[in-house]
Amino acid sequence: MADTVNKTLDPQLDRRGFLKGCTMAAAALGLSETMIPKLVEAAATAERPRVIWLHFQECTGCTESLLRASHPDLARLILDIISLDYHETVMAAAGHQAEHNLLETVEKHPFILVVEGAIPTKDGGIYCKIAGKTAMDILAEVAPKASAIIAIGTCAAFGGVQAAAPNPTGAVGVQDLVSGKPIVNIPGCPPNPINFLGTVLHYLTFKRLPALDSLNRPLFGYGRRIHDHCERRAHFDEGRFVEQFGDEFHKLGYCLYKVGCKGPETFANCPAVRFNDVDVWPVSVGHGCAGCTEPGFWDSMTPFYERLPMVKIPAAGIVKDADRIGKTVLGVTAAAVGVHAAVGIGKRLVKGKNGEKE
Repeated sequence: MADTVNKTLDPQLDRRGFLKGCTMAAAALGLSETMIPKLVEAAATAERPRVIWLHFQECTGCTESLLRASHPDLARLILDIISLDYHETVMAAAGHQAEHNLLETVEKHPFILVVEGAIPTKDGGIYCKIAGKTAMDILAEVAPKASAIIAIGTCAAFGGVQAAAPNPTGAVGVQDLVSGKPIVNIPGCPPNPINFLGTVLHYLTFKRLPALDSLNRPLFGYGRRIHDHCERRAHFDEGRFVEQFGDEFHKLGYCLYKVGCKGPETFANCPAVRFNDVDVWPVSVGHGCAGCTEPGFWDSMTPFYERLPMVKIPAAGIVKDADRIGKTVLGVTAAAVGVHAAVGIGKRLVKGKNGEKE
């Protein structure tokens, strides 16, 4: 296997980086270590699947987050696994030559379609045009011939910021326009590149897309609420909350729910599969989750720095909501006493104590 890997890889990506990337993807997929060789074998095959990557209404942040990942170099790893025939950001071709490459792949080869960005539908889709064609027309031409479709980023999955009220361009996600094709959404603003890599490796290894939730998101990446595996969860359970950014409770790493964290109703694996080479994610560095993996988060999760209404927090395990936790922990039984009063007492009770991680 080592010889196969070394022959097919770009010389700038060594075998150690290749194996590390496959191991990270296996961990994200929830596969045992015995499956890693199968992922490696599938990734090292000489028959690389062709990929067309379309850009529509977006900021290119999804591509940038992938290109800038290193240790391992996920972009190079992915580019070694697939044959990227069309990608406006990284391809050398331009103009007529680029469009020729697109047409040739669509007409002559099986391919996977990756879409980054929302698709405007208002006024005939004139708000996004490439080579004289609207995004709607391009998607209608390319999507029906794809073997499978991956919508990367919240814009491609659900419309993203472009679809925020009043949605002047009529922006929608891929699944709103395409039917009859397997579609997997990998939302996030941006999504973690590991979720994309895991989806691709699963497809190459098992010849099918991973199991999906009701929103077509892979369960391995979006099957749990952020709130349920957040490192600050113990503080939530004990009624210890940051009151405002920069206060002593913020410095102690207390729960960010009261300053707007949307973790209780956001499904993603951010706490487990972190970002960047420094192994962080927003909550770990003191900023609440913005709920960016959920449909319509620009409308449903705002204001970003205000707490969620109690009625929107789903029950899970022994935790019902912050009000109930605050009352239970502090022995407050009067119905009129809310979490603000309860936590006020809690400040004195827990002052000087560190939170426990579950």
